[in-house]
Amino acid sequence: MTHLSLDLGILLPAFIAGLLVLATHVPLGAQVLERGIVFIDLAIAQIAGIGVIAADVAGLEPEGWAMQVAAISAALVGALLLTWTERHWPDIQEALIGVLFVIASCIGILLLAGNPHGGEHLKDLLVGQILWVNTSQLIATAILTAAVLAAWFGFARHMGRFGFYAIFAVAVTASVQLVGVYLVFSSLIIPALATRILHGKRRLLLAYALGASAYAIGLVVSALLDLPSGAVIVLTMAMLGCATSLFMQKA
Repeated sequence: MTHLSLDLGILLPAFIAGLLVLATHVPLGAQVLERGIVFIDLAIAQIAGIGVIAADVAGLEPEGWAMQVAAISAALVGALLLTWTERHWPDIQEALIGVLFVIASCIGILLLAGNPHGGEHLKDLLVGQILWVNTSQLIATAILTAAVLAAWFGFARHMGRFGFYAIFAVAVTASVQLVGVYLVFSSLIIPALATRILHGKRRLLLAYALGASAYAIGLVVSALLDLPSGAVIVLTMAMLGCATSLFMQKA
């Protein structure tokens, strides 16, 4: 394989997409671990996916605003439901999130049952198409990311249960359409988990560095070896996360 495989016209937008996902998911990941609701990402992503699938079934344009409204609306409904369950059954919230994830996944499968391209749609939702992100997607996501970060760092202390879940829902909805469920979950949990013994800005900086390195290395390796980028990035992030955690424990 030669350097010709490293097409910056494809890899650079994909890397920027990864950085946009990390921008919101690194601080959110630390909060998720603290709250003990690790699988919220998967549940919200699947619920947003139902909105996307339902809009597709209805014949809406794949990249139109109506599709985005459907996805965010579905995710916000999920956020409202999780707010209600946390208020009434906080001791079993993680289990309820897992159940919601399974239910949302099954609803998505049923909605795609009559679609000849259903398997491909499910694969795109899970693995994503990070190599095929376009400029309009990146610009829209960048604007949304800036709004989410402003809300998170500006009003996090004053947000109630629904405020947290709503911000999370918006961030995940945008991210999952860029990179897929697997990369969204990995970007949320692995950097936060690997840096859990640190606090404050040091933790954020190291988590961002870990995530960015994983996206950069994973994209290059996947291009050189002609392997699925999403899967390679996830495995790269997991290895870097393990190495970082072990190094800090011995330091």
